[in-house]
Amino acid sequence: MKRGKKYREAAAKIESDKLYTLQEAVKILKESSYAGFDESVEIVINLNILQKHTVRDTVSLPHGTGKTRRVLVFAKADKAKEAQEAKADYVGDTDLIEKIKGGWFDFDVAVATPDMMKEVGKIGQLLGKRGLMPNPKTQTVTNNISTAVQELKKGRVEFRADKTSVVHLGIGKVSMDESALAENCHVLYESVLSKRPPDLKGEYITSVYLSTTMGPAIKIDYKQIA
Repeated sequence: MKRGKKYREAAAKIESDKLYTLQEAVKILKESSYAGFDESVEIVINLNILQKHTVRDTVSLPHGTGKTRRVLVFAKADKAKEAQEAKADYVGDTDLIEKIKGGWFDFDVAVATPDMMKEVGKIGQLLGKRGLMPNPKTQTVTNNISTAVQELKKGRVEFRADKTSVVHLGIGKVSMDESALAENCHVLYESVLSKRPPDLKGEYITSVYLSTTMGPAIKIDYKQIA
Protein backbone atom coordinates (compact mmCIF):
# COMPACT_ATOMS: atom_id res chain seq x y z
CA MET A 1 0.00 0.00 0.00
CA LYS A 2 1.44 3.34 -1.07
CA ARG A 3 1.47 5.97 1.65
CA GLY A 4 1.37 9.73 1.29
CA LYS A 5 4.33 12.02 1.89
CA LYS A 6 3.09 13.26 5.27
CA TYR A 7 2.52 9.73 6.49
CA ARG A 8 6.03 8.73 5.44
CA GLU A 9 7.49 11.76 7.20
CA ALA A 10 5.64 10.83 10.39
CA ALA A 11 6.71 7.19 10.11
CA ALA A 12 10.35 8.27 9.67
CA LYS A 13 10.30 9.65 13.21
CA ILE A 14 9.49 6.20 14.63
CA GLU A 15 12.08 3.46 15.09
CA SER A 16 10.38 0.22 14.06
CA ASP A 17 12.47 -1.97 16.34
CA LYS A 18 12.14 0.20 19.42
CA LEU A 19 9.72 -0.19 22.32
CA TYR A 20 8.54 3.27 23.39
CA THR A 21 7.27 4.30 26.79
CA LEU A 22 3.66 5.44 26.87
CA GLN A 23 4.72 9.04 27.49
CA GLU A 24 7.18 8.99 24.58
CA ALA A 25 4.57 7.57 22.22
CA VAL A 26 1.93 10.14 23.15
CA LYS A 27 4.43 12.98 22.67
CA ILE A 28 5.45 11.69 19.22
CA LEU A 29 1.85 11.22 18.12
CA LYS A 30 0.93 14.76 19.08
CA GLU A 31 4.00 16.27 17.41
CA SER A 32 3.65 14.28 14.18
CA SER A 33 -0.12 14.62 13.68
CA TYR A 34 -0.67 16.07 10.21
CA ALA A 35 -4.37 15.66 9.42
CA GLY A 36 -6.55 18.69 8.96
CA PHE A 37 -8.84 17.63 11.81
CA ASP A 38 -8.57 16.65 15.45
CA GLU A 39 -7.52 13.01 15.07
CA SER A 40 -8.50 10.30 17.49
CA VAL A 41 -5.75 8.57 19.46
CA GLU A 42 -6.30 4.82 19.27
CA ILE A 43 -4.89 1.89 21.16
CA VAL A 44 -4.56 -1.68 19.90
CA ILE A 45 -3.95 -4.41 22.47
CA ASN A 46 -3.14 -7.84 21.08
CA LEU A 47 -4.11 -10.69 23.40
CA ASN A 48 -3.09 -14.32 23.66
CA ILE A 49 -6.49 -15.86 24.40
CA LEU A 50 -8.44 -18.89 23.25
CA GLN A 51 -11.62 -18.82 21.18
CA LYS A 52 -13.66 -19.77 24.23
CA HIS A 53 -12.46 -16.76 26.19
CA THR A 54 -14.41 -13.52 26.45
CA VAL A 55 -12.61 -10.31 27.32
CA ARG A 56 -15.24 -7.61 27.64
CA ASP A 57 -16.13 -4.85 30.09
CA THR A 58 -16.75 -1.14 30.45
CA VAL A 59 -14.32 1.43 31.76
CA SER A 60 -14.68 5.11 32.62
CA LEU A 61 -11.88 7.08 31.00
CA PRO A 62 -10.98 9.83 33.48
CA HIS A 63 -10.61 12.48 30.76
CA GLY A 64 -13.32 11.27 28.40
CA THR A 65 -12.86 10.40 24.75
CA GLY A 66 -12.69 13.96 23.48
CA LYS A 67 -15.98 13.70 21.65
CA THR A 68 -19.59 14.13 22.66
CA ARG A 69 -21.56 10.89 22.74
CA ARG A 70 -25.22 10.91 21.78
CA VAL A 71 -27.09 8.78 24.30
CA LEU A 72 -30.47 7.24 23.53
CA VAL A 73 -32.64 5.80 26.32
CA PHE A 74 -35.52 3.36 25.95
CA ALA A 75 -37.72 4.03 28.97
CA LYS A 76 -41.25 4.88 30.08
CA ALA A 77 -42.94 7.09 32.65
CA ASP A 78 -40.71 8.08 35.60
CA LYS A 79 -37.63 6.46 34.09
CA ALA A 80 -38.11 8.45 30.90
CA LYS A 81 -38.31 11.62 32.98
CA GLU A 82 -35.14 10.57 34.82
CA ALA A 83 -33.36 10.14 31.48
CA GLN A 84 -34.46 13.58 30.31
CA GLU A 85 -33.25 15.17 33.54
CA ALA A 86 -29.89 13.41 33.09
CA LYS A 87 -29.58 15.10 29.67
CA ALA A 88 -30.02 12.01 27.49
CA ASP A 89 -30.15 13.08 23.83
CA TYR A 90 -33.13 10.91 22.90
CA VAL A 91 -35.74 9.37 25.18
CA GLY A 92 -38.71 7.23 24.21
CA ASP A 93 -40.12 3.73 23.93
CA THR A 94 -42.08 2.29 21.00
CA ASP A 95 -41.78 5.57 19.10
CA LEU A 96 -37.98 5.26 19.00
CA ILE A 97 -38.22 1.57 18.14
CA GLU A 98 -40.36 2.38 15.10
CA LYS A 99 -37.98 5.15 14.11
CA ILE A 100 -35.03 2.75 14.22
CA LYS A 101 -36.97 0.19 12.18
CA GLY A 102 -37.17 2.92 9.53
CA GLY A 103 -33.37 3.22 9.37
CA TRP A 104 -32.60 5.98 11.88
CA PHE A 105 -29.37 5.52 13.86
CA ASP A 106 -28.22 9.03 14.80
CA PHE A 107 -26.94 8.05 18.24
CA ASP A 108 -23.76 6.53 19.66
CA VAL A 109 -24.95 4.38 22.56
CA ALA A 110 -28.31 3.01 23.71
CA VAL A 111 -29.53 2.39 27.25
CA ALA A 112 -32.71 0.58 28.26
CA THR A 113 -34.62 -0.20 31.42
CA PRO A 114 -35.16 -3.95 32.00
CA ASP A 115 -38.92 -3.69 31.36
CA MET A 116 -38.22 -2.31 27.86
CA MET A 117 -35.98 -5.15 26.71
CA LYS A 118 -38.81 -7.30 25.35
CA GLU A 119 -39.71 -4.50 22.92
CA VAL A 120 -36.10 -3.52 22.23
CA GLY A 121 -35.37 -7.17 21.42
CA LYS A 122 -37.56 -6.78 18.33
CA ILE A 123 -34.87 -4.57 16.80
CA GLY A 124 -32.00 -6.49 18.36
CA GLN A 125 -30.59 -7.54 15.00
CA LEU A 126 -30.59 -3.96 13.72
CA LEU A 127 -28.89 -2.64 16.85
CA GLY A 128 -26.52 -5.59 17.17
CA LYS A 129 -25.03 -5.07 13.71
CA ARG A 130 -23.91 -1.62 14.80
CA GLY A 131 -22.82 -2.54 18.32
CA LEU A 132 -25.71 -0.55 19.79
CA MET A 133 -27.74 -3.25 21.53
CA PRO A 134 -28.18 -2.56 25.27
CA ASN A 135 -26.60 -5.27 27.40
CA PRO A 136 -26.47 -5.88 31.17
CA LYS A 137 -22.76 -6.78 30.85
CA THR A 138 -22.00 -3.26 29.68
CA GLN A 139 -24.34 -1.69 32.25
CA THR A 140 -26.61 -0.36 29.51
CA VAL A 141 -29.61 -2.37 30.71
CA THR A 142 -30.34 -0.78 34.07
CA ASN A 143 -32.89 0.94 36.25
CA ASN A 144 -30.21 3.40 37.36
CA ILE A 145 -30.77 5.53 34.28
CA SER A 146 -29.38 8.79 35.62
CA THR A 147 -26.00 7.30 36.55
CA ALA A 148 -25.74 5.40 33.27
CA VAL A 149 -26.40 8.47 31.14
CA GLN A 150 -24.03 10.69 33.11
CA GLU A 151 -21.19 8.15 33.04
CA LEU A 152 -21.61 7.52 29.31
CA LYS A 153 -21.54 11.26 28.67
CA LYS A 154 -18.38 11.66 30.76
CA GLY A 155 -16.42 8.90 29.06
CA ARG A 156 -17.54 5.42 30.02
CA VAL A 157 -16.77 3.15 27.08
CA GLU A 158 -17.04 -0.53 26.28
CA PHE A 159 -14.09 -2.63 25.20
CA ARG A 160 -14.06 -6.19 23.94
CA ALA A 161 -11.63 -8.53 22.24
CA ASP A 162 -12.71 -9.25 18.67
CA LYS A 163 -12.45 -12.56 16.80
CA THR A 164 -8.75 -11.97 16.22
CA SER A 165 -8.11 -11.43 19.98
CA VAL A 166 -7.58 -7.69 19.57
CA VAL A 167 -8.93 -4.85 21.70
CA HIS A 168 -9.08 -1.68 19.59
CA LEU A 169 -10.43 1.54 21.10
CA GLY A 170 -10.18 5.30 20.86
CA ILE A 171 -8.80 6.77 24.10
CA GLY A 172 -8.91 10.48 23.25
CA LYS A 173 -8.08 13.20 20.75
CA VAL A 174 -4.75 14.65 19.62
CA SER A 175 -5.80 18.03 21.03
CA MET A 176 -5.94 16.63 24.57
CA ASP A 177 -3.03 17.10 26.99
CA GLU A 178 -0.32 14.45 26.91
CA SER A 179 -0.95 13.61 30.57
CA ALA A 180 -4.68 13.15 29.94
CA LEU A 181 -4.08 10.80 27.00
CA ALA A 182 -1.51 8.81 28.97
CA GLU A 183 -3.84 8.48 31.96
CA ASN A 184 -6.75 7.35 29.78
CA CYS A 185 -4.50 4.75 28.19
CA HIS A 186 -3.25 3.57 31.57
CA VAL A 187 -6.77 3.16 32.97
CA LEU A 188 -7.93 1.19 29.92
CA TYR A 189 -4.83 -1.02 29.98
CA GLU A 190 -5.32 -1.84 33.66
CA SER A 191 -8.97 -2.71 33.00
CA VAL A 192 -8.06 -5.06 30.14
CA LEU A 193 -5.35 -6.58 32.33
CA SER A 194 -7.90 -7.31 35.04
CA LYS A 195 -10.02 -9.35 32.61
CA ARG A 196 -7.36 -12.03 32.07
CA PRO A 197 -9.15 -15.40 31.82
CA PRO A 198 -8.35 -17.41 34.99
CA ASP A 199 -7.53 -20.59 33.08
CA LEU A 200 -5.18 -18.91 30.60
CA LYS A 201 -1.61 -20.21 30.48
CA GLY A 202 1.37 -18.15 29.37
CA GLU A 203 1.44 -14.51 28.33
CA TYR A 204 -1.91 -12.70 28.22
CA ILE A 205 -0.93 -9.47 26.46
CA THR A 206 1.48 -9.86 23.55
CA SER A 207 1.79 -6.31 22.19
CA VAL A 208 0.34 -2.82 22.47
CA TYR A 209 0.33 -0.12 19.79
CA LEU A 210 -0.73 3.51 19.84
CA SER A 211 -1.63 5.53 16.75
CA THR A 212 -3.68 8.43 15.45
CA THR A 213 -6.51 8.08 12.95
CA MET A 214 -4.27 8.81 9.96
CA GLY A 215 -0.80 8.17 11.35
CA PRO A 216 1.58 5.24 11.81
CA ALA A 217 1.47 3.00 14.87
CA ILE A 218 4.01 3.11 17.68
CA LYS A 219 4.84 -0.05 19.61
CA ILE A 220 4.62 0.44 23.38
CA ASP A 221 6.63 -1.19 26.11
CA TYR A 222 3.37 -2.30 27.72
CA LYS A 223 5.03 -3.77 30.82
CA GLN A 224 5.93 -0.21 31.79
CA ILE A 225 2.33 1.00 31.49
CA ALA A 226 1.34 -0.69 34.74
